[in-house]
Amino acid sequence: MGEIVHKPVLLDEVISFLLPYQDGVVVDATVGEGGHSTAILDKIRPAKLVALDRDIEILTVARERLSGFSNVIFLYGNYSNLPELLAKEGIETVDAVLMDLGISSFHLEDPERGFSFAEKGPLDMRLDRVGTSLTAFEVVNEWSEKRLREIIREYGEEPWAKRIARRIVEYRKERKIKTTHELADIVKSAVPKRYWPKRIHVATRTFQAIRIAVNDELTHLKEALKRIVDILSPGGRILVISFHSLEDRIVKHSFKKFEEKGLGKVLTKKPIVPTDDEIRENPRSRSAKLRVFERSGSLEGE
Repeated sequence: MGEIVHKPVLLDEVISFLLPYQDGVVVDATVGEGGHSTAILDKIRPAKLVALDRDIEILTVARERLSGFSNVIFLYGNYSNLPELLAKEGIETVDAVLMDLGISSFHLEDPERGFSFAEKGPLDMRLDRVGTSLTAFEVVNEWSEKRLREIIREYGEEPWAKRIARRIVEYRKERKIKTTHELADIVKSAVPKRYWPKRIHVATRTFQAIRIAVNDELTHLKEALKRIVDILSPGGRILVISFHSLEDRIVKHSFKKFEEKGLGKVLTKKPIVPTDDEIRENPRSRSAKLRVFERSGSLEGE
């Protein structure tokens, strides 16, 4: 696979919210290929940047990209375990945490990872091939029709979930579903062509649903937000960039709950979205939404 560079979304907006933390500890909890982290290190120059990812393979890419900086700590793990991972490094509180919930180009454009139907690949979809055993192959070939229908409807918000689940089960009676192209073709056959969405591939929602199920993404997101707010220093911030309504709803409701408990305030009453210029330059950014929460208290020197 050739070099793939993921374009960080809402970069200017992220930097503006992180500017107060020039001498602090900033965590990029989804470092990916290091796009946001590079800009944070260049423009914010925090005392320490923690680069975390649940994919040990992509962490290697980030380590290489950020090798010119001496103030970076690289951690492998899930952001839902961030407090424990930081504690091992002697860090109890942090000043800011960034979470970009988008799937990286590193994953999407490698057929062997099985995230995309653009090219034929095995049904894998694991974000962590070391720590996760469940694959998309098992979900598609072993889960019941009822369970498939539920995840495609809930996680994919797919109106044709019932027909898609039934078609998957019918197909696998004849032979195992092994590739991304097979699964995409099954979805195409289940949805009448006149109802195919105009802006996205007809299989997009189903692939999203299966990926979320494989990686238990929504459970980890809820847990991470609940735990990260407790390790923020006074005046510290959580920044979350989400890419679909399920994630955004969790972030919105979590931040609202924190505010109601008196833990701090939501700085983005409405989510910040990309400008038309950014969407033109990076079409993948079009569904991005940034929400920011600030912990009660003030920074030293303010």
